[in-house]
Amino acid sequence: MMLGGAGMLLAASPAQAADISYRTECIPPPISGLPPVQGTTKVQLSAPAEAKVGDTVEVVWKTVEAASRNPDVLDLEKDTVKPTGTIKVGGSATGTLKMEGPRQNPPIPKNSAMVLSDMKGTLKLEKAGEITLTPDAYNINVSKPISTDTKCTPKETVQPGATIKVTDGGGSTTAGGTTTGSTTAGGTTTGSTTAGGTTTGSTTAGGTTTGSTTAGGTTAGSGGGQTDFPGKEVSVNFACTSPGPAGIASKVTINAKKSGGSYALTVKTAKGVMDSPAALPAGALKPSMDIVIGGADKGSVKVTGPANAEPLEQGKPVDLSDMTGTYKPGASGKSTLSPGTLTIDVTLGSSKINIPCKVKGSVTPSLELDTTAQQGGASGGTTTGSTGSTGSTAGGTDSGGGLAATGAEDNGTLRALGLVAGTAILLGGAVFTFTPWRRLRGTR
Repeated sequence: MMLGGAGMLLAASPAQAADISYRTECIPPPISGLPPVQGTTKVQLSAPAEAKVGDTVEVVWKTVEAASRNPDVLDLEKDTVKPTGTIKVGGSATGTLKMEGPRQNPPIPKNSAMVLSDMKGTLKLEKAGEITLTPDAYNINVSKPISTDTKCTPKETVQPGATIKVTDGGGSTTAGGTTTGSTTAGGTTTGSTTAGGTTTGSTTAGGTTTGSTTAGGTTAGSGGGQTDFPGKEVSVNFACTSPGPAGIASKVTINAKKSGGSYALTVKTAKGVMDSPAALPAGALKPSMDIVIGGADKGSVKVTGPANAEPLEQGKPVDLSDMTGTYKPGASGKSTLSPGTLTIDVTLGSSKINIPCKVKGSVTPSLELDTTAQQGGASGGTTTGSTGSTGSTAGGTDSGGGLAATGAEDNGTLRALGLVAGTAILLGGAVFTFTPWRRLRGTR
């Protein structure tokens, strides 16, 4: 039975403390493409040796040694690390005691041991007998530059770290009672609690087409005063440059609206295109894409979407905003528009993480237009917004920083992301880089 740990704390005899060591596996958060970290955790539990039924006692978890080290990449700031954990209660009572420590730590330099504050919890004694306390899983939350969690669990049978002899003092005799003074679950929440994934822009289904279609997309004639040219939803496979995932798949629709001799483009990706890499504030994540022009015309058009309007919750589905730009034809004839390089920019303060994903293999055009050449049109170059050709080649330019190797105890070589201003997220001896989706799924 889990009860609120309110009431007077009693200690009928001096507290006891013992060091317990156990093999531990620490799992990086979803934003990481890194393998688990293997290490050893050493814990010292303190609790009264004796107490009476009805007493509420305090248990203290001191982490003598965490399972891994802070790699040689980034110094962790003062008071940014918060531990939470659980203790298994056995013997005359069974249950789970939740532990929590304050966000209180000295600066933790690169390539040094993780320093965790002491965790505390309170236990209401409800039955006479001997109660054993055994350290179990724990979580390390780092609040800056973004909130992320590392979850650590035992990989062997752990021995009890403390025993309390409970004598009958006339109090409650409810069997199996354990209590917790902490109201925060150990390591299960992180970052913003606002539901992520809300994006701006139209939600019109991208797969609707009109007009006559040809192989490769929707053909839109320029006659008869037509101004709206819906594109065809096409499947695209992307191969991403580090630190992105190896490959992803999505569906993309390119729509056009004629204005004079140019076309205003609106590009839609699949709904729930990615899971948020972390708890991100509003304005942190922004998409863009290079639309490849083929057929009679050649070149590409850059389209961009607004950043997320609402905070994003870690691991929750995110819809990319609709991306817009202007296509000014550089040649006359039937010109095709196809999805090209998709880029996700994540901005945290002065640091910017750029994740480019190029089209892998062939892709079917989403739209075909009967174009008329305009002065300063695409014709072999790249247009951005309503400006003329910049002379760039189609398909976009890769960027995103190089990767440097870093080490962690019992984990071989890890990879550290080279970011603008050198920002990376370090937890429990691992370097957590942004890989902002595991898969692309669904369609609008």
